Amino acid sequence: MTFPLQSATPDALGLDPDRLERMCAVIAGHVAEGLHPGGQVAVARHGRLALFRSFGQARTAPTEVPATDDTLFLLYSNTKVVTACAIWTLVEDGAIRYGDRIADHLKGFEKHRKGEITLIQLLTHQAGFPSAVMPPEGWADHDHMRRIVCDFVPEWPAGTRLQYHPAAAHWVAAALIEALTGKDFRTYIQQKVIAPLGLGHELFLGLPHQQHARAADMHEPDAAGGLRNKQPECSAAHREAGIPGGGGYATARAMAAFYQMLAQGGKLGDVRIVSPRTIRYVTQNFTGERLDLASGMPMHRGIGPYVRGTTETVRGMGSLAHPATFGHGGAGSSYCWADPDSGVSLCFLSNARLAEEVHDQRMDVISNMTHAAIVD
Repeated sequence: MTFPLQSATPDALGLDPDRLERMCAVIAGHVAEGLHPGGQVAVARHGRLALFRSFGQARTAPTEVPATDDTLFLLYSNTKVVTACAIWTLVEDGAIRYGDRIADHLKGFEKHRKGEITLIQLLTHQAGFPSAVMPPEGWADHDHMRRIVCDFVPEWPAGTRLQYHPAAAHWVAAALIEALTGKDFRTYIQQKVIAPLGLGHELFLGLPHQQHARAADMHEPDAAGGLRNKQPECSAAHREAGIPGGGGYATARAMAAFYQMLAQGGKLGDVRIVSPRTIRYVTQNFTGERLDLASGMPMHRGIGPYVRGTTETVRGMGSLAHPATFGHGGAGSSYCWADPDSGVSLCFLSNARLAEEVHDQRMDVISNMTHAAIVD
């Protein structure tokens, strides 16, 4: 299959190749040190791919399997922006408004005093049920999934606090997509977002069984100071579920291409997914300088991604990032961002879930080295 981004040399795109090589050397060093078994990185600019590289091992047991450019990595919460993009298309199609109450479109959601929660509150992590859990039974049985979503119990009134919802908000988004379209949310996202971009072979929400051999195993630190396979992430059920807030799989170049679409106002090549005005709207800072109670810092939440802003501390996108840079991270393992000022997008994926403090420091280095490579 032809990839939607043509390759170009970094020089041709106004990027310093030596700086990008040094950034790759840092990632290779992390692999050599055992920070994570393997990974991928991709950098794109102005609709072309400047860098795509794979490192280390995709799997370590029972035998080592090298990471290749065909390897798919778990996206964790980078998935949230792909799911949010599907919601943006539904707003543009007139099926829902950002200020609408979820319960007006998802029957039963009003249970437990959730009737006034709006779409904006949901996708900016202000809905009030950050600890709600979707049991594995709801991964495949979407009638059960909808019942569980409607039974979520608020911990505080919507809009009164800002606290990251690791999974619950996007299970609601998935149920909402199904209520509005009559389609499995995974099918809708594939048909409306992924396939039109030409990314159907490299970005998945719900990894088909025949693609499992391409998936990197996720790892976590063990008590002996090494790494072990992490469950349930390495299970077939988890891969196939397409968990809307944390279960997507992709290559780094696929996510760099997705973020190129965002950086270019909703269009990649000749394909438009959403309008420029939608991109400008959803990448606003809807939460100001309020502290996110999960991270203890301002997160500048947009409707899907979050925005760099001008605060001293920032997660993942690098302190050198332009204030308009937006993106998202994935649970101690990955980050994607786009800088609409320079037109650069970055995706870094790895297959070990580390402490957020370690991951944040690593990403500040990788992202800053990428920003420093922008020389023209």
